[in-house]
Amino acid sequence: MKGEIAFTPPEAKSNESTALVAAQKASGTARSKGSGGSADRDLALAKVEKEKKLTFIKAWEESEKTKADNKAHKKMSIVTSWENSKKATKEADLRKTEEQLEKKKAEYGEKMKNKVALIHKQAEEKKAIIQAQRGEEILKAEEVAAKYRATGYMPKKFLGCF
Repeated sequence: MKGEIAFTPPEAKSNESTALVAAQKASGTARSKGSGGSADRDLALAKVEKEKKLTFIKAWEESEKTKADNKAHKKMSIVTSWENSKKATKEADLRKTEEQLEKKKAEYGEKMKNKVALIHKQAEEKKAIIQAQRGEEILKAEEVAAKYRATGYMPKKFLGCF
């Protein structure tokens, strides 16, 4: 990968240097033995090489795990941001709808009050008409009663039940 720096943990570096020192000591003692020195040195170098590979693999593994964690964290942040954005939008829509409903409720309430007022006005007009008719009927009854008194005749319909 371009621009990627291989991460080597501090413990791995110390293992390498310790392994190199151990290999050098082993090679120094192997030389003094004479005949088996070359084989011991090869074994020590192979051991150092193996430890170096294992350290590199471990560092690579940790690097990949870190990358995976970072990638997952970034995606989780994106999803959380998306969720918050959508929630905010829907909450704004809800508030807008509630405001519209409140406005309609107020308008409807006003219409109902106007209708109640109109009904009251019509009822007052009807009551006034009834009062006027009552007054006319009372006046008529008084005039007829006065006529009967003046002429001395009795009305034909008296109390309606006879």
